Amino acid sequence: MKALAINTRVGKAAAEALMLVALMIPATAQTRQIVVSIPDHRLALIVDGEVKKVYPVATGRAETPSPTGSFKIANRVVNPTYYHQGKQVEPGPGNPVGTRWIGLDEKGYGIHGTNAPGSIGKSASHGCIRMAKKDLEEFFEMVRPGDVVEIRGERDEESAPLFGTPAPVKSVESKPVVMAANEAAPKGGQ
Repeated sequence: MKALAINTRVGKAAAEALMLVALMIPATAQTRQIVVSIPDHRLALIVDGEVKKVYPVATGRAETPSPTGSFKIANRVVNPTYYHQGKQVEPGPGNPVGTRWIGLDEKGYGIHGTNAPGSIGKSASHGCIRMAKKDLEEFFEMVRPGDVVEIRGERDEESAPLFGTPAPVKSVESKPVVMAANEAAPKGGQ
């Protein structure tokens, strides 16, 4: 932590308040990014450019796909109430979103638990990202509102190494070869 110079003219109480504020400010703020690979059914937590943890997840079904793009965590809720198509399920063992909700800035989408743990590793949700209870509760404590969440619909050279999967093979674009035909056939049978 940096040393804090106190102006003694502001008074002892103000100086103590400034010192308390200085102690509460982290010396370095961490940069967190979450990358979700839909084809790999995995989520990676990256802190300050280093992969901290990779989790298996469930993603959206073909009929209700997960959104792709860049989002931010909007909120975090412990023991959420589930709402869907006029249905409401209070917190508890039957709650489809489990014990934690990490809402994205895309209305209606989030990262949450599940009451169907067999769905993890599959395309099984209504578009949200599902995690196993233990994984979600650990992950929940490591993220904050404002953290970036990248949901990728395809493997690319940047995301493939995060999940230990091969990067897509770049197709070499071939151009048709056009040869000019002779106007007259060569003589002598050539």
